Amino acid sequence: MKIFNNLKYISGLLAILMLSNACNDYIEEEIYSDITSENFITQDNADQLVVGVYSSLREVYRDYTFEFMGTDIFASKGELFSFSPTNDYFNLNSAIGLSVWSNNYSVIAKANTVINRFENQISWSDANIGNRDYGIAQAKALRALGYFNLVQQYGGVVLELEEPQSIRTDYARSTEAETYAQIITDLEAAIPNLLSNPDTGRFSKRAAQHLLAEVYLTRAYTSFAESNDFETAAALAEQAIGNYDIRSQSFAEVFDYDNQVNDEVLFAIQWGNGGLTADKNNNKHSLFMNQVFNYPGINRTTNPYGLSGFGTMPTPFFYSLFADNDSREDATIHRVLFADIEDTYDADNDGPLPEDVIQPGDTVVYYPKYALDASELADKLNRYYVYQPDQYLFGLPDNIPGATYQYSANIERTNFPIFKKFDDQDFNEDTEGARDTYVFRVAGTHLLAAEAYFGAGNTASALSHLNIVRERATGVANEYTSITIDDILNERALELAGEANRWAVLKRTGKLEERIDLYNPQVIDHGAFDANKHLLRPIPANELQLSDGSLEQNPGY
Repeated sequence: MKIFNNLKYISGLLAILMLSNACNDYIEEEIYSDITSENFITQDNADQLVVGVYSSLREVYRDYTFEFMGTDIFASKGELFSFSPTNDYFNLNSAIGLSVWSNNYSVIAKANTVINRFENQISWSDANIGNRDYGIAQAKALRALGYFNLVQQYGGVVLELEEPQSIRTDYARSTEAETYAQIITDLEAAIPNLLSNPDTGRFSKRAAQHLLAEVYLTRAYTSFAESNDFETAAALAEQAIGNYDIRSQSFAEVFDYDNQVNDEVLFAIQWGNGGLTADKNNNKHSLFMNQVFNYPGINRTTNPYGLSGFGTMPTPFFYSLFADNDSREDATIHRVLFADIEDTYDADNDGPLPEDVIQPGDTVVYYPKYALDASELADKLNRYYVYQPDQYLFGLPDNIPGATYQYSANIERTNFPIFKKFDDQDFNEDTEGARDTYVFRVAGTHLLAAEAYFGAGNTASALSHLNIVRERATGVANEYTSITIDDILNERALELAGEANRWAVLKRTGKLEERIDLYNPQVIDHGAFDANKHLLRPIPANELQLSDGSLEQNPGY
């Protein structure tokens, strides 16, 4: 005990001496900088804040939680009997979707910071007023994009228009009508100060016109629509299209890896091509994929197809939409997979090749467009895997009609033609890729125009825009002679699969329930969709818990 007391006494003296020296040093220390968060950003480096908003969009457009599954053309990558809350609406609850909410609000918060700093805290010279206005315009357009992503999913959301300065819990939701009004206000304020031909990766005037066209088009279907919303949407789509003719390059050329910065792309999220915020961390190439390395002859690290990071697959209905003369099919999906390494088999058990060896370049898997007859199938099964159009979701080999012993070598429980249009040339096992993500394309703008004109009762103009998209794909002019909303939805499926938010499009057109009941396999088998509940997503539970009770949940959750 005495030793302990002595140590306490010595330690106390040392502490006093150290504190005394520290105080003297502090008193004598000079202040070398007066930089604060308020004055660090100047007119010379203010664009860094704007670039930060673009960077935050990456997380929005590499998150596919509520975009594809649970629709007519995309389903859960599981057997027919598998359950998925997002796909078949069974047990969809507020524990799902936090990333959608938080990622878009991150964009909004950073955009608010830009607007506040540019308007109130940065001293601008007369020569740089244009840079101020351009920065604010970009921030408002991107804030509108974030709010549009949210309102389509959740209905009315919290409209926060100020830079976050403190922790708050008293957020309350605005109405859906108020949210749309704010989005329109932001975009209409932004468009005059955006550039027609900005640097790669920046939000252009035409991109904003495309977005505003879709905003008006979506509002046109609601109970709070204004009488001319369809017409306004059509006029904006025409402005966004401008004089560009999508037929000047093929669909395959648009998605050529070496042609990612091309005139059809109105706005893209930059990744690995030296753009505004270029980096290598995209996962787009992992969409609608199998773990192809589970097939013999395909290596995990060197195969050209990539890895599957998501539990989503196209539906059989999607594949059935491609006409024989539709050039988009070959550019969109792989119907044949080839070996990239030498591999061997046990011929007595599960080997498809007589010589028990697969060489690089050999066919490993074939997905015929139309079902093969028995003799054709038998011939091909001696050499490689074949999955008929009605076999994609069967799972275990015993459940595949006509399956032979060779299927037991494959552990994939679903087998389907994987996507090609997002193939990358620079990725690794962690699914990091360098391909840019297209957000808006002029072909999509034509389809917005077709839908807007159709809603406005202008059938001739609707057909004109629909046929422009179709002609590029098939080479046939004026193929559509009449038009329905289903024609537009089918053409959107073929042209924009994996790009546009399919769930939001089906919701706005009032076709979601009808088309999932017709075409989504798991929904047909055991779906639990309730139109009184599932046309809105649940507000994330974390957000409700952090609020003071002012943030209300959507009905039914």
